[in-house]
Amino acid sequence: MTSLGAPIIADRTLRASFVGLVQRHPNQGKPPAFPVDEAHEPHLRAATDWLVRAQDATPTGGIARGFSHAHHRYFRARGWQPEYPETTGYIIPTLFALADRLGREELAARALLAAHWECAMQLPDGAVQGGVVGQDPSPSAFNTGQVILGWLVALQRSGDIRFAEAAQSAARFLAATIDRDGIWRRGHSQFALEGATLYNTRTAWALLETAQVVDAPGARDAAARSLRAATLRQHASGWLPACCLNRPEQPLLHTLAYAITGLLEGGRLLGDDRSIAAAAAAAAALADQVDASGRLAGRYFADWRRAVSWSCLTGEAQMVTAWLRLHAITGDSKWLEPVAPVLRHLKGTQDRDSTVPGIAGGINGADPIDGDYCAHETLSWATKFFVDAMLLDERRHGHALPASPPALLG
Repeated sequence: MTSLGAPIIADRTLRASFVGLVQRHPNQGKPPAFPVDEAHEPHLRAATDWLVRAQDATPTGGIARGFSHAHHRYFRARGWQPEYPETTGYIIPTLFALADRLGREELAARALLAAHWECAMQLPDGAVQGGVVGQDPSPSAFNTGQVILGWLVALQRSGDIRFAEAAQSAARFLAATIDRDGIWRRGHSQFALEGATLYNTRTAWALLETAQVVDAPGARDAAARSLRAATLRQHASGWLPACCLNRPEQPLLHTLAYAITGLLEGGRLLGDDRSIAAAAAAAAALADQVDASGRLAGRYFADWRRAVSWSCLTGEAQMVTAWLRLHAITGDSKWLEPVAPVLRHLKGTQDRDSTVPGIAGGINGADPIDGDYCAHETLSWATKFFVDAMLLDERRHGHALPASPPALLG
C-alpha cells in the first residue's frame, strides 16, 4: 500500500512501450473468429442495431440485460433477458452520441424513453435498484450512480426538469449513505460483496458530474472521500484491492476498469492529481498485460498475473476508453499504443452476420464464449462499452461528439 501522505506517481509504471507479451496467453496468435473491418463504422452500426433490438425486446423502454444463447439457469429461458436499470442508465449517453454520429434522431428519442423509464423505476429514497426488473427491488449505490450519468445527459438534451429532480434525489441518497471513510456500506447492493466495492469510484464520478449541473449538497464532499479511500488503499504497483463483485482476490477486469474510470474522471473534475495518477498507475499495469493478439485476461492476481485464460470483453472495451481518456487528459501518446490491438480483438468477436437478432452485432461476456463471466451471453453493457471505445477513438481522428461530453462515454 502507498503511505498516507505520498501520492502514487504514474510515470514510474509507464514503459517505453505498453504493447507486448508479458505472459503468454493460451489464445495468443489465434485468428479472429469473425471478420474485422479497419474502419469502425461497420462495427458501430451493427452494435447500434443490437442495442435497438435490446430495447425493443422489452415493453417498457428499458434495455434488456442481454441475450442468453442457451437456457439460462437463473432466467430459466433462452433469449432476451429482462430490463436492467443499471446498464440502461449508462447506455443513455451512448444512444445520444450515436444519434449524432449516425444522424439517427430516433436514437435520441430512444435515449429519452429510457431516461423516463428510469425515473419511473427510481425508488422512494432516490436510489436505483440492484439487479434486473422482476427481482425484489433493493437499493444499490453503484447502480444509482450509473443511472445518474444517463439522467444528466437527458437533462442536457431535453431540458426536462424531471431528470434534474431524479439526479438530485439520487445524489441525496448517495451522500447520505456513504460512510465517513469513503466506503458505501449502507445502500449496498444485495448482489455484491460488502467491503469489496472499490469500483464505487465510478459512483463518486457520477456525484461530481451531478454537482456540476444541479444543486447537490454534500455530493462533492462524498465523492472526494470515495476517491481518497481508493487512493489510500491502492498498492505501490497500481493494484486496486477489494474491487470485485464476487472474488476480490482475483477481481474481474470489468470492475478494475470501473475503478480506474472513476478515479480518472473524478480526479479530473476535482482537479486531484493524486486520483488521476492512481488511475494511470493501474491503467499502465494493465496496458503492460496486452498480448500480441490484443487480449487481456478476464481476472488478475494482486501482482498483475493473469488468473484465468479467458478474456472479459466488457473490461477490454472499458480499458480502451480509459487509455483514450488518459491520452486526452495527459497528452501522452503512450496511452494510444494498446488501443488498436485491443479494439481489433474486440471487433473479431463481434458476429455481425448471425441470423439470431440477440446475437448479431452484440458483444459477448467472455472470449471464448464459455469463459466464466456471463458465459454464453451477449451483453448490453459489453456492447455499450464497445461502442463508446470506437466513438472515442473516432473522435481523436476528427469525428465530433456533440451529443454528450466525451467523459460521459465509458
